[in-house]
Amino acid sequence: MNTEILREYCISKKDVTECLPFGDDTLVFKTDGKIFALANLDGDPTVNLKCDPSLAIELRERYSSVLPGYHMNKKHWNTILLNGTISDKEIFAWIDQSYNLVKK
Repeated sequence: MNTEILREYCISKKDVTECLPFGDDTLVFKTDGKIFALANLDGDPTVNLKCDPSLAIELRERYSSVLPGYHMNKKHWNTILLNGTISDKEIFAWIDQSYNLVKK
């Protein structure tokens, strides 16, 4: 997955805004004013997604491309390396989960 596909998917969701509050290298997606995804625009493409704590640990154990959330609460956030080792379908499902956790 590349950053543009990720961006298009995120902004297609209801009530989503995008902004660059942390500088030009981090694209942030919010719903209802709350962050559900952060995409790295500088260097290796990654995305930070909110995740249920028990699932977050399971995903980190299962996938080498899923890491504790960079600059985030490591209990509730994962950083996913967008290096092609995880299918777009799976990443879309994780984006949906993050969006729904924040939308509650």
